[in-house]
Amino acid sequence: MSPGPVYRRARLRLVAAAAATCALAVTAVAPQAAAKGSPPHTETYRPQFHFSPEKNWMNDPNGLVYFKGEYHLFYQYNPSGSTWGNMSWGHAVSKDLVHWEELPLAIPHDDQEMVFSGSAVVDHENTSGFGTEDNPAMVAVYTSAYKKDGRQAQSLAYSTDRGRTWTKYEGNPVLDIGSKEFRDPKVQWYAPTKSWLMTVSQSTEHKVRFYSSKDLKSWTHLSDFGPAGAVGGVWECPDLFPLPVDGDSGRIKWVLVVNINPGGIAGGSAAQYFVGDFDGTRFTPDDDGSYTPPPGLVVQDFEGSGYDGWTTTGTAFGSGPVAAPAPGSSGTTGVEGKGLVDSFHGDDAETGTLTSPPFTVDTAYLNFKVAGGRHPHLPGSVLGDPPAPSGTVLADFEQDGYGSWTASGTAFGNGPVAGTLPGQHQVSGHAGDRLVNSFLDGDSTTGTLTSPEFTITARHINFLVGGGNHPSGADAPTAVRLVVDGRTVRSATGADSETLNWASWDVGDLAGRTAHIEVVDENTGGWGHILLDQVMLSDTPARPRSTETAVNLLIDGKVVQSVSGADSGSLDWASFDLRAHQGKQATVQLVDMNKGGWGHLLADHFVAADEPATSSVRRAHWVDHGKDYYAAVSWEDAPDGKRHMIGWMNNWQYGNSVPTSPWRGAQSIPREMALRTVGGRIRLTQEPVDSVKSLRTGPAVGVRDLTVTDGSLPLAEGRADGKALDLRATFALGDAERFGLKVRTGGGQETVIGYDTKTQELYVDRTRSGAVDFHADFPGVQRAPLTAQDGKVELRILIDWSSVEVFGGDGEAVITDQIFPDPDSDGIQVFAEQGSAELDRIEVRQLRSYRD
Repeated sequence: MSPGPVYRRARLRLVAAAAATCALAVTAVAPQAAAKGSPPHTETYRPQFHFSPEKNWMNDPNGLVYFKGEYHLFYQYNPSGSTWGNMSWGHAVSKDLVHWEELPLAIPHDDQEMVFSGSAVVDHENTSGFGTEDNPAMVAVYTSAYKKDGRQAQSLAYSTDRGRTWTKYEGNPVLDIGSKEFRDPKVQWYAPTKSWLMTVSQSTEHKVRFYSSKDLKSWTHLSDFGPAGAVGGVWECPDLFPLPVDGDSGRIKWVLVVNINPGGIAGGSAAQYFVGDFDGTRFTPDDDGSYTPPPGLVVQDFEGSGYDGWTTTGTAFGSGPVAAPAPGSSGTTGVEGKGLVDSFHGDDAETGTLTSPPFTVDTAYLNFKVAGGRHPHLPGSVLGDPPAPSGTVLADFEQDGYGSWTASGTAFGNGPVAGTLPGQHQVSGHAGDRLVNSFLDGDSTTGTLTSPEFTITARHINFLVGGGNHPSGADAPTAVRLVVDGRTVRSATGADSETLNWASWDVGDLAGRTAHIEVVDENTGGWGHILLDQVMLSDTPARPRSTETAVNLLIDGKVVQSVSGADSGSLDWASFDLRAHQGKQATVQLVDMNKGGWGHLLADHFVAADEPATSSVRRAHWVDHGKDYYAAVSWEDAPDGKRHMIGWMNNWQYGNSVPTSPWRGAQSIPREMALRTVGGRIRLTQEPVDSVKSLRTGPAVGVRDLTVTDGSLPLAEGRADGKALDLRATFALGDAERFGLKVRTGGGQETVIGYDTKTQELYVDRTRSGAVDFHADFPGVQRAPLTAQDGKVELRILIDWSSVEVFGGDGEAVITDQIFPDPDSDGIQVFAEQGSAELDRIEVRQLRSYRD
């Protein structure tokens, strides 16, 4: 259970995350609700065969257990709103993992605690005394997130009526180590010792702890696992379970799933896994995590007292490398040798650059280690303070009141303020002494500030903006809008930063039109405020100020490649691909231009090599390579010993902003898990539960032996179109570089599900999947390694009204992504690029809603 996406750890301090680029949107994306009088659950993006609550926010699946013919799905739920908060346990049940019945709230938050993630068991032997042997209790083991001091501890609740009503144990908590980062217990019966086994996360230490109990009330510590694998974010929602290898019941391996946020393979939230052995006390992975990077020439190891010809500007990098701290003392790990570059000096206030001497590129790769803040290089940004373009100032907010601007609500008060308000982190980057700042009485206030009407007489509208990253189309925006004829035609938001930065709207197509500006704060959660200053009409676009913490490769003075940290103190390998720059003059520049949370950079050990180094994120094993599969956990006590898993189909990068209403959040399709040997390595594989077939409706549409060359063809002349589909396809490799399917096509929209023959990767491209501009981290391409078998690529694809789940091969490559296309975008096309490919066969089945 993540305590929301807003606050992250800088070294060992919790600070507000601050990125200073501005998220711009050309058009507003409004949450989509059903038309008045429409049947329930027919909203534009409402999942039809994935579980979603009737209304309000949902995230992690919890308490997965099978009992008396029912699969129980509890989940993190906000009974009061459609964004994260008031965490409680919602509840649904199913007899087949497909048809779900939503039940009343199970375990509510109260004045003392929020009810974070956990698990549920059936106490058949009545070890806890909560039930009887004839009527065993269901026992929920959850994390109490105490409101008074932020402490996280493990607690119990029990039910003796099949989970319909719950009583919190009066002896709570049952496991408390005094930590604020100790959560998400997964409990199961461990038969060899006739005891309960708890797997629980010590989140910021990147550890999983194992405990044992005879009665669910008294717990004994057994061992710890970690850090290991990917450690770029907090560890959450662990799960441990056994599976036979290749179906051989005599060969059992254990799988430890550890969810991580951020730091996933596709960015943001994700689920990684380890395969190994568990002896009742300790988990031992088959892969010990050791890694030897490719050999090469060390060009800078930062082991000296100075920078050896590298030059600095500003103060962030000091006069030379710093001594490597002992592991754990300040959150820094992964240092090579005794020294490193570290721009953290007790806080993140200092800025500057560190630049290498020029060198001639004569190797294929430059490998290095990097950590620190996730503040990428923004093309077109300027190091330092760029001068404001000349133009007409519409508002500089230097007066006592708002003048002809009008305020409603309580967020904006009676006029501009002088910088930082009480309780607010330091505000910077504004022009002059005053600015618009809706952090009045904290983030609890809301309101709108509206400019007088004006005529657009220049090519650009430039302004300084900061505050929360809640785009105009979000449920609760913190945004600046340009309104023409009653319609929002441009919008911008902050980037969860108190540092204002320049943004620019190109309004050339609106010349001569009458417009006004609205500054909107409808958000009462974290970063629920907006900052604005210096609104100008200009013929020149403003260039944003760099706020990066990045290592940049410069050719002819221009940045051609860039790598940022991952909001982590764990240095990890990265590479610059130099093959296209052979013989050219280059420099490496380390840049720290960020003063907010994680506003620092760490780097070490630059090596010229013939092969790229591989990061721990790339070396880790991922349950799903998509953007939207997190908090994955499995059911206990499932019939026939099967292991079914489900994940929250969302990502903390943008989870609070997805354009759905009156609900926000859905679960993935439950999946049957297996261990198979693929390419000589044991891999966790998965396929949709077989009961999905019960939702099929109408005849199958099948196509065979279809060749496509350098283009796209409608599938079955449109007879396979649809918004909720189950399809299987087999492609034969031809000479095409890429091939596959385009789904949910129409009106210029498409979601591309393809195979790249050069990289041997399955991929999903959702950059044109309808509404993609509600958050900068949403559009993109997700990839998963997949080796063709006997010249064939097998795909199973589930398409719902707002998601695609792609299973490649025998389920060893999986990509889960949300999409938000228009309802009329329901076509399917077959495509090939740079050559020909053959669709051997495809079968498409329509799926009905599980509620029908």
